[in-house]
Amino acid sequence: MARRFGFSEYDGPVLESLDLYREKSGPEIVSQLFAFTDQGGREVALRPELTPSLARMAGARAASLRKPIKWFTIGESFRYEKPQKGRLRSHYQFNADILGEPGPGADAEILALLVETLLALGLTDADFRVRFSDRELWMLYLQGLGLEGEKAMDVLRVVDKAERRGSEVTREGLRPYLGEAADDFFGKYETLAQIRRFEDLRAFFLAHTSHKAHRDAMAARLDQWESLLSNLDALGVAGCVEIDLGIVRGLAYYTGFVFEVFDREGASRAIAGGGRYNDLVGKLGYGDLAATGFAMGDVVLTDILEEKNLLPKYILAPDVYMISSGEVERMMALSDAGKLRSDGLSVEYALKPTGFGRQFKQAAQSGARLVIVYGSEETAAGQVKIKDLSTGGECSVVRANLREAISRVVSEGISGRDEPQSI
Repeated sequence: MARRFGFSEYDGPVLESLDLYREKSGPEIVSQLFAFTDQGGREVALRPELTPSLARMAGARAASLRKPIKWFTIGESFRYEKPQKGRLRSHYQFNADILGEPGPGADAEILALLVETLLALGLTDADFRVRFSDRELWMLYLQGLGLEGEKAMDVLRVVDKAERRGSEVTREGLRPYLGEAADDFFGKYETLAQIRRFEDLRAFFLAHTSHKAHRDAMAARLDQWESLLSNLDALGVAGCVEIDLGIVRGLAYYTGFVFEVFDREGASRAIAGGGRYNDLVGKLGYGDLAATGFAMGDVVLTDILEEKNLLPKYILAPDVYMISSGEVERMMALSDAGKLRSDGLSVEYALKPTGFGRQFKQAAQSGARLVIVYGSEETAAGQVKIKDLSTGGECSVVRANLREAISRVVSEGISGRDEPQSI
């Protein structure tokens, strides 16, 4: 799916400098990592995610890369934490990011890719919702209340946990920063977290700002919201995206639009999450590079697909399964197997002699589409029989022409029971 959207695949190292994660997420992240000192005395960690590696790699090569940079990867990540439902110490993540484009068009493209990926897996808009919010809008709102810098970030961290902690715990968490105004702020938060229509969102924020410069900044940001929502509508994915300012995402490096994807039944952790991180590349010592992206882990996704009976059964089926009636026929089959394999086909057969019935059962279990039968009567006539298990059709062919016959059958199939033929 990422390739359909014009993304190129990349990969990063499994082992990174521990400072890379400290810079991105803060010193508290260390307790969640497989971190250690290597034989050279360097502090390193197994990657918990790929975004920091991506930022480092793109930052180092930014001058030579065509913008926007659209990269994706599927890689293993590691977290040193207690394994539980929806979270393991090792998992695979699908990451997609756009760097070098600050406008809302990049955010819309990322969200569209995320939605289309979930739909391609068999989920529908009735199964999941993308809860969409904006860190920049929140920061503008907090500035209007006199909260800036680290104090505003502390308030956002409390807001980020409000849904899980409940109202009383959240109020108490806000008091160190807001004092007597904590209850009033929490009431406005509850109102804001329930807004789902953009018109209501615009009205709320413009009603809660009075200073002209601040109001102009708020209006400009809301114009970007309008542009983004128009893009999502044009891309056909707006029905899966829900305005929800209750989503903040706790990591400090997010700077703008943020989002998380949840099962609509609400029974699991987030399926995916992401957002804007315009400052991360610059924090790593490179030039500023606007960026947005998401990560989707395989653990929660697998659980949801399994619950909804959407998890496909993966069978690495051979192209051909060979069945032989005796030792002479078996040697013929082995000789032909080598030739077909050299043509690029996957060929299997029973590794020890066994009855016809058991071999046919093994052929069916293997998932092979074609079976080549080396019976005594066929081989005595210089022929073999090809059976197409997907259609039930079969035909007899001259063994010397087997490779050409298999090529024809693969492309055209066998519609019925044909007479022996020479190809």
